[in-house]
Amino acid sequence: MMPNKKRMNKYIAGALVALAFTACKLPEVAIKNEKQTVPGAYAAGATADTLNSATIKWKQYFKDPYLAAIIDTALVNNQELNITLQEIEVSKNEIRARKGEYLPFVGLQGGAGVDKVSRNTPAGALEHNIEIVPGKENPEPIGDYKIGAYASWEADIWGKLHNAKRAAVSRYLSTVEGKNFMVTNLIAEIADSYYELLALDNQLAIVKQNISIQTNALEIVKLQKEATRVTELAVKRFQAQVLNTQSLQYDIQQKITETENRINYLAGRYPQHVERSQDAFLDIATQDAQTGLPSQLLANRPDIKQAELDLAAAKLDVKSAKARFYPSIGISAGIGYQAFDPKYFIKTPQSLMYSIAGDLMAPLVNRNAIKATYYSANNKQVQAVYNYQKTVLNAYVEVVNQLNKINNLKQSFDYKSKEVDALTQSINISNDLFMSARADYMEVLLTQRDALESRFDLIETKMQQMSAMVNVYRALGGGWN
Repeated sequence: MMPNKKRMNKYIAGALVALAFTACKLPEVAIKNEKQTVPGAYAAGATADTLNSATIKWKQYFKDPYLAAIIDTALVNNQELNITLQEIEVSKNEIRARKGEYLPFVGLQGGAGVDKVSRNTPAGALEHNIEIVPGKENPEPIGDYKIGAYASWEADIWGKLHNAKRAAVSRYLSTVEGKNFMVTNLIAEIADSYYELLALDNQLAIVKQNISIQTNALEIVKLQKEATRVTELAVKRFQAQVLNTQSLQYDIQQKITETENRINYLAGRYPQHVERSQDAFLDIATQDAQTGLPSQLLANRPDIKQAELDLAAAKLDVKSAKARFYPSIGISAGIGYQAFDPKYFIKTPQSLMYSIAGDLMAPLVNRNAIKATYYSANNKQVQAVYNYQKTVLNAYVEVVNQLNKINNLKQSFDYKSKEVDALTQSINISNDLFMSARADYMEVLLTQRDALESRFDLIETKMQQMSAMVNVYRALGGGWN
C-alpha cells in the first residue's frame, strides 16, 4: 500500500507542476508604446516662458463681477456637473468593492432541519445501533441544528485582485479629472455666452442709434420732395431703409433672449433677466494670455490627465487578466456548534465543529474565455494609448489655434476700427453733399448701410477677441483649480 501511495503522491505533484506550467504559457500580444513628446514651443523661434495663465484662478482671469456671480451659481446648480459628481461617487464605491475582493469573507451561519436516512446505508445503520436516548430506540427523524462562523479567502499571490483594485482607483481619479474638465468647459462656455450677450446689447444700441439717424434723414428727404428737389422714389427708398433697420432690432432681441436662456440653463435656473455690465463693449480690455511651455499641458489639462489615468487603468487590467492564466489558491474555514438537540450546544468539545480546506485550481483545457478577456484587455490598452496621444495632440493644436486667432484678430480689429471711423465721417460728408445737390440719395443710403455693417463687424470682431481670450484659457487648462 505504501508504494502505491507514494506513487500516487508523485503523480499528483507532477500533475500540479504540469498544471502550473501550462497555465503560465500566455498568448502573444502587441504592446503599444504610449510615449508622447510635444514641441518645445508653440511657435517657431518663440522664447521659452514658464508663466502660464492656466495657473490663474478663474475669478482673477474673469474680473467682471456679474460674470463671476453667474459662474458661482453654475458651479453649484449645473445639472450635468452634479451628474458627474454622482459618477465620482459610483467610482469610489467600485474601489470599495475591489478592495473587499482580496480580503477574507467572514460571516455568521445558522440553520435547523431534519434528516431521515435509509436504514440500509452506513449512516442509517450507525444511527439505529447507537442509543441517543438510553433505553429507547433512536427517534425518527433526527434533528440537526448548527450555528457558527465561516470564512473564505483567495490568496492573491499573482496580484490579480490588487491590480483590479488599483485599476478602480485609477478610474476613480479619472472621473475626478473628468469633472475638472467639465468645470473648465462650463466656465468657458458661460464666459463665451456672456460676452456674446454684451456684444448683442451693443449691436442693439447701434441699431437704435441708426434708426434715429435714418428717421431724421427720411424727414429731410420728405421736405426736399415737397420742395420738388427729389422724387417720391427717394422717399420710398429712405423709408424702406428705416423699416429694414427697425426689423433688424427684433432679430437681435430674439438672439438676446436665446443667449440669456442659454446662460440660465448653464447656471441651472429658469429663464430670467441676466444681470450684466453696462460698460461699452469695445472698451473692455482683453486678458493677456501667458502660454508657458507646451509640456505644462500634461499637468494643467484635466482631459490629458484623465486619458493618462485611463491608460494606467487599462495597463492594470492587462495584468489582472494575465493573472487568470496562473493557478489560484483558495482557503475556506469554519467553526461553530452542531447538535441534534439545541440543549447540547453548550457542550464543548462534544458539539464543537470546525473545518479548514484549501484548493489549487488553474485553467488547463478550454481557456478561450480567459484568452478573450486577455486579448480584449490588451486591445483596450492599445486603444487607451492612442486616446492619450490624441488628447495631447488636440490640446497642443487648440492652444496654437487660439494664439494665432488672438494675434490675427488684434490686427483685424485695428483695421476695422479705422474703417468704422472713415465710414462714420463719410455719413456726414454724404449728407452735406446731398443737401447741396452734389450727391444723389443712393450714395447717402449706401454710405449709411456700409457704416452700419462696419460697426456690426467691429462688434463681431471684438466678440471673437473675447471668445479667443476665453478659449485660450480653457485650452491651457485653466479654470478647474
